[in-house]
Amino acid sequence: MLSDIEIAQAHRMKPIAEIAAGVGLGPDEILQYGHDKAKVPLDVVHARPDRGARLVLVTGCSPTAAGEGKSTVSVGLADALNLRERNPVLCIREASLGPVFGIKGGAAGGGYSQVVPMEDINLHFTGDFHAITSAHSLLSAMLDNHLFRPNSTGLDHRRITWGRAVDMNDRALRNVIVGLGGPFGGIPREDGFMITAASEVMAIFCLARDLADLERRLGNIIIGYTRSREPVRCRDIGAHKAMTILMRDALHPNLVQTLGGTPAFVHGGPFANIAHGCNSLIATRAGLKLGDIVVTEAGFGADLGAEKFFDIKCRLGGLSPDAVAIVATIRALKMNGGASKDSLASENVDALRRGMENLYGHVENVARFGVPAVVALNRFASDTPAEIATVLDGCAARGIAAVEADPHGGGGAGCVDLADAVWEIANSGDADFRPLYPDAMPLKEKIETVATRIYGAAGVDFQPGVTAELERLESFGLADAPVCIAKTQYSFSDNPALLGRPRGFRIAVREVTPSAGAGFVVVKTGSIMTMPGLAARPAALNMTIDEDGVISGLM
Repeated sequence: MLSDIEIAQAHRMKPIAEIAAGVGLGPDEILQYGHDKAKVPLDVVHARPDRGARLVLVTGCSPTAAGEGKSTVSVGLADALNLRERNPVLCIREASLGPVFGIKGGAAGGGYSQVVPMEDINLHFTGDFHAITSAHSLLSAMLDNHLFRPNSTGLDHRRITWGRAVDMNDRALRNVIVGLGGPFGGIPREDGFMITAASEVMAIFCLARDLADLERRLGNIIIGYTRSREPVRCRDIGAHKAMTILMRDALHPNLVQTLGGTPAFVHGGPFANIAHGCNSLIATRAGLKLGDIVVTEAGFGADLGAEKFFDIKCRLGGLSPDAVAIVATIRALKMNGGASKDSLASENVDALRRGMENLYGHVENVARFGVPAVVALNRFASDTPAEIATVLDGCAARGIAAVEADPHGGGGAGCVDLADAVWEIANSGDADFRPLYPDAMPLKEKIETVATRIYGAAGVDFQPGVTAELERLESFGLADAPVCIAKTQYSFSDNPALLGRPRGFRIAVREVTPSAGAGFVVVKTGSIMTMPGLAARPAALNMTIDEDGVISGLM
């Protein structure tokens, strides 16, 4: 059985100019990065008229640690729509080096449903993540230089909220001391790193409409407070223009292709458990202007990625989705039904039936946004006929559309039934999209609304000082902002051990921070962190490169 990277390496890619021509882009309308990658300039994207394309979100049930194949299903669905000659465009996130070398390995789909060139996409790609990391680091450096001389804003070094970023899982950098080394080493203070995917610069990058909007948003970043607790912003120390210069080229969306020859925009990459979990708004809009149906993906389960896609990206970007595919796997449902992690490959219909409650919860949540959905049962080799029937029959009994899909082993051909179902509901006219809460709702009530209506919590416990901080953020101009809740991906609750569809729990909010540039408020719950650590055996240990430069073990 071939590995993902072996399948990708054996595939003969089309020239990227040919892929671009398939969506009406001429050779002078793309910036080629070699034979198989290109960027599409923003002016080209903006010049295209709207064509009434359909927008489809791929989300999922609560996952196992290995993930349930949302990206793989997204690619397979797009390729199946291509086989049906529906003129699809795929829009997914770029890979962070942290997970690539950590637990999950590569992030470009899998099996015969991949985006290629797989190695490039997972390793540096066109340099977007480096540009974002560098822009974040520039602000960090200018902040400390401003403290050192002359601190004309009155920024209090004890109230700095802007940290540092690196695109790697490195738990040793979560908390650090900077400014050591004597009089010329800066102001000694506590600091810390986050992974680039959690940076507000990444969120801004993925929500900006153009270069001017990017600069404006970067200028709005709150980097800390004065002694009188007045906010100091990025523009106050003059860093936003140089940061924009660093990200100028990165803002152009990246065009590549799937194994099935479907055009794919791979651009931006915030995580959904600690950020908003969607590819760039620019890329999605490019897809909507070039194709007739756009398939996009949001991270983790529908309680995280889908909620943030609807309440943040669609709200701030003016998008109106037409359909949702909710990816479920039998192994994840069995785990949510109480089966142990080491027994997920064994048949267990009883655990599966219990775990179906988790899937039903995600289906109901999507319905709250007024968008019709279909369950995509992502097939694994260990699935048994009795288990498959349990899922399909359980969905049918509740009036939920459910379709089997085999994107990993069958590529687009393994997802044709799913593509037909998605096309039908996307064109049914049944979508009546609406965000979960109005802009004018107070921030505290927005948090409580998401917690009770999406997570199923009995209520929210705000730790001391949080309510007062929310009121301060509202006074800083964030009263109408959506909330971005940082929460474990493994449970509807903020406790990863509460699997299935827990009831009666309460969400504990321990901290709220402004992402004034991105335009939302980050709400931290439970023990969620913005800098992951590596596993006991990182995926990096499985990777090698031979003397000819051929990589193995990436997936």
